Amino acid sequence: MFYIPYNINLKAFSRKLRNHSTYGEVLLWMQLRAGGVRGYTFNRQKPLSNYIVDFYWKPLKLVIEVDGGYHFTPEQRVMDQHRQQILESMGLHFLRFRDEEVRKDMSTVIKAIESCIEAFETTCQ
Repeated sequence: MFYIPYNINLKAFSRKLRNHSTYGEVLLWMQLRAGGVRGYTFNRQKPLSNYIVDFYWKPLKLVIEVDGGYHFTPEQRVMDQHRQQILESMGLHFLRFRDEEVRKDMSTVIKAIESCIEAFETTCQ
């Protein structure tokens, strides 16, 4: 199994991000925390390598990102794509949702996450 290094230098920044989350991130966290989706535990603002991801489920190596408005500038899109490619090369899987989508259509977001988990459960049994 490939080990994804934990960057201790990002710990303080990760905590800061938890305290300054977008509304969409807070709403999704309320659904994911304490095993809220199919009984699985997610991490929030998890440092992985040299990056911090919004949500992480270790068994599937699933990263969930909630993209707010600044993610849609051309420069930020390029940086996000580059970051995602690096993390995918480490075996991570990504689900991305727009902040607006999380705020306005949580049921569809949760269904997409459950579908991903269900696919994992069927291949691992």
